[in-house]
Amino acid sequence: MLALIGMGFGIVAHQTTAQADTYVKESSMTPKTYVRKSSAGAMYNLSISSTTVSFSSKTHYLKNYASTTWEATKKLYDKKSNGSTYLYYYITNKSGTVSGWIWHGYLKAGATYATLYGYAKKELGKPYSYGGNGPSSFDCSGLTKYVYAKAADKTLPRTAQSQYNTYSHVSSSKLEKGDLAFFGGSTSSITHVGIYIGDGMMLDAQDYGVITEAIHVSWWHVVGYARPTTLVQ
Repeated sequence: MLALIGMGFGIVAHQTTAQADTYVKESSMTPKTYVRKSSAGAMYNLSISSTTVSFSSKTHYLKNYASTTWEATKKLYDKKSNGSTYLYYYITNKSGTVSGWIWHGYLKAGATYATLYGYAKKELGKPYSYGGNGPSSFDCSGLTKYVYAKAADKTLPRTAQSQYNTYSHVSSSKLEKGDLAFFGGSTSSITHVGIYIGDGMMLDAQDYGVITEAIHVSWWHVVGYARPTTLVQ
């Protein structure tokens, strides 16, 4: 019996519509986030049996998703008529509204700042609680850990100090949106962390809950910045 499945597609030379490709293997994979490497990719529908894979019409185009973070959860190997085997990922955007299979060469590992900020601003107004990991309440490092896990499948250490110690430090002149800003008495006494959102502002969890506020104010002493992962801006 044939099952109808949405599938992304590599380049024109990979397309097989008139003649079915040979099915090799499909399996689940550890969820991983990707962004587009090229805007030329298109997603396809296909029919798959125990022995063949057949492409049909295109469904979505990567050129329309410049700021989208995709999460891959399955992989499929497909053998073309020329004998070459290609790898495809089954991907879904983080909002869960678009999904399908796509040739892996059109993707690169990563996440977008737009996705990270989207998850972070959903938490605005949530109350502060010491040790709060979400989703009902947060402390500062609980918020950064929660947002990075949701947006980029990135597992940050639990405390602000350990987050500062773990990731590459960046100077204020090279700060990018999504980087983490750290505060405290010294590099060995980090007491607070927030997510830099541009224009000298951060989104953080503090005594008044999850808010946006300026980084350079009298009640915070900036110690430094770190980049858990490079985000597509």
